Amino acid sequence: MKTKRLILISLLALGALLLSACSGSRAISNNWHGLAADAEHAYVSSGSFVYAVDLTNGKEVWRFPAEANSKLLFYANPVLTADGQLLIGSAGTTHPFFSLNPATGKENWSESFTKGKGAWLASPLIVNDTIYAPNTDGFMYVLDMNGKEASDPIELGGALWSAPATDGSLLYVTSLDHNLHIIDLANGVSDQSIDLGGAAPSSPVIGKNGVYAGSFASTIEFVQSNGNHDVVATTNNWIWGSPILDGDTLFYADLNGKVFSLDIASGNQNWEAVQSDAIVASLLLVGDQLYVATEAGNLIALDRDGKTVWEKPVGGKIYSTPVASGDLILVAPYQAEFSLAAYDAQGKQAWTFIPEK
Repeated sequence: MKTKRLILISLLALGALLLSACSGSRAISNNWHGLAADAEHAYVSSGSFVYAVDLTNGKEVWRFPAEANSKLLFYANPVLTADGQLLIGSAGTTHPFFSLNPATGKENWSESFTKGKGAWLASPLIVNDTIYAPNTDGFMYVLDMNGKEASDPIELGGALWSAPATDGSLLYVTSLDHNLHIIDLANGVSDQSIDLGGAAPSSPVIGKNGVYAGSFASTIEFVQSNGNHDVVATTNNWIWGSPILDGDTLFYADLNGKVFSLDIASGNQNWEAVQSDAIVASLLLVGDQLYVATEAGNLIALDRDGKTVWEKPVGGKIYSTPVASGDLILVAPYQAEFSLAAYDAQGKQAWTFIPEK
């Protein structure tokens, strides 16, 4: 059953990638979207385009590129930088990495990466004016803020699907080859690789003196900065999304649709697991509400005691993690009639975004 579910999800994602890349035309919600937001705009990577959407009304502000290019495909979560850039790489047949102006959508710079063999599915991480960009070719590329390679790529192995996490001294990078890699930021060397026992498609979360990482081994492991690691939680199905650490509470979910709240100090569950349908996206915690996006296209708000506050049918299938901006919760469904929807904390839909032709 687990293998069938992995194949189903993979085929949905990869099939959508191929369809979008080959068509070169506008497609509504035809791939697993990337999503980010600032105070004014949501940024949606959706097939042939990256869109900026006005958060006040859901209207398109700009798109990049202006015309569809069959060689470009945008899949990852865009990343906003402190110096005013929007970074994203292409997962199409060529692999450029772009810096855009988030206000206008104009290109600041691009790096071709013709030597790279993989796609940009992971978001980059910026640390001390350096861009760390994982690629599906198993390398993490190291760029300066002008897009030039700051040092040689770091070879890690396996397909890298998620952004690194950092405690300021070390980088932690998960891979589909089952490993979590620890990289010393001072010298750019991968000091250790820890076998998690299963593919790890999402980012770990930083804890005290280490990280918490979920995987297809159906476990959450705590990996210390020195490489020691222990299983802190076990589920009955794969863990796809990143856990959330809030004080001494670790929130996480699995593909059986169960949502958990773990007291990391005692190792006990805070409440009986909440049952929904399959969950691929990471959870989102805003204030006193935990937002759960499900494969069946539902958005659920839970309180901190695991009680359902509200549940809304968004439509399509939701594989992308919701994003908060101001009073809005943004959701980007796959195979829906729209590419983006905005909800308030009470579950009222504010608007939906459908790209114009």
